[in-house]
Amino acid sequence: MNKLDKLMINRRQAITATFGGAAALSLAACGGSGSAAGSAASGGKIKVGLICLHDENSTYDLNFIKAFKESCEKMGVGTEGQDFLIKTGVPENNECYDAAAELVEAGCKLIFADSFGHEDYMIQAAKEFPEVQFCHATGTKAHTEKLPNYHNAFAAIYEGRYLAGVAAGLKLKEMIDAGTITADKAKMGYVGAFTYAEVISGYTSFFLGAKSIVPEVTMDVTFTGSWYDQPLEQEGATKLINGGCVLISQHADSMGAPQACENANVPNVSYNGSTKSSCPKTYIISSRINWSPYYEEAIGAVTGGKEIDVDYVGTLATSSVELTELNEAAAAKGTAEKLKEVEEALKAGSVKVFDTKNFTVEGKEVTTYKADVDSDPKMEGDTEVIADGYFHESEYRSAPYFDMQIDGIKLLDTNFG
Repeated sequence: MNKLDKLMINRRQAITATFGGAAALSLAACGGSGSAAGSAASGGKIKVGLICLHDENSTYDLNFIKAFKESCEKMGVGTEGQDFLIKTGVPENNECYDAAAELVEAGCKLIFADSFGHEDYMIQAAKEFPEVQFCHATGTKAHTEKLPNYHNAFAAIYEGRYLAGVAAGLKLKEMIDAGTITADKAKMGYVGAFTYAEVISGYTSFFLGAKSIVPEVTMDVTFTGSWYDQPLEQEGATKLINGGCVLISQHADSMGAPQACENANVPNVSYNGSTKSSCPKTYIISSRINWSPYYEEAIGAVTGGKEIDVDYVGTLATSSVELTELNEAAAAKGTAEKLKEVEEALKAGSVKVFDTKNFTVEGKEVTTYKADVDSDPKMEGDTEVIADGYFHESEYRSAPYFDMQIDGIKLLDTNFG
């Protein structure tokens, strides 16, 4: 064991010793699983931490960071760097656990992490520091780990991506009506990070939104093997454009794909924020998760001595799923009005994103499907998720589990990391 390892172990033992006596009191004071730290609740104020995979140069992390700062200010947490702390550039390895331990040492009673691969290290920290609440975005294991201080959160972003797909479909229809392309050339491209259910759910819902407007639409998908790699994302988008894709979207976090579209004058639907200022000719719209409602609910739960949801799912109705500004210069005429109409239908439940009448797999309608909801090493389907004519996404856990490959979408490659 090297000196650094010994130092880290000694430090963690010290942290545990410091807070261990308070743990029993805090859990007893709040009661129940997922409850907040009693010592923090009694004072009505806590110190909060956020762990990010990248920094503000990543649109994904920027989305978390902006909402975190705004929520901490709104909830009266205090001053950045003193009362709420942000750690950026934390990779999906043991450095995440180290970052969590450092935040505990700094006095944080509530710690968030923003990337899928952070999960195992957040669980490790939750087990070691039971007096602290750990909230992990995009994870899958809270409902099976059953730790009282570990929670997952996501949003029904498939609703937002479906709406963004509607905007894309309207643009394709405009191009068809203008004679720019024929209906058989209505092929979109999608730059994804990994071939995970989260990404599959996203690109499928986007495709189905476009298909609701242009039934003939097809889509090619390529994967970079990274959540944030600007050169690879730009290369992927360029490959799709050269392959005949006339509109591009993405589930990756840099400006690579939008910039490729602007360079080639190809319409683009971005993700996690508007790229209008950088891509004024081609940016149409973007969908994003607004994390503020979750931050505020979790902070309020801890300060109020209440339980945090094991699996939180934000929706359009909770303002957790949003569309960013529409670029009227690039969007098809009438897009704003159509999006409002479809959004209301989604909220009312009269439109279901994964309505099984609207897609097929190998030419057949899907009437039954067991998804891998209770994630385990075998990755086997364990939960029936089709009922009442639609796939019930994010209802049995917060993170997406739609992983079917539907007709009309072609994977040019795969990348599971």
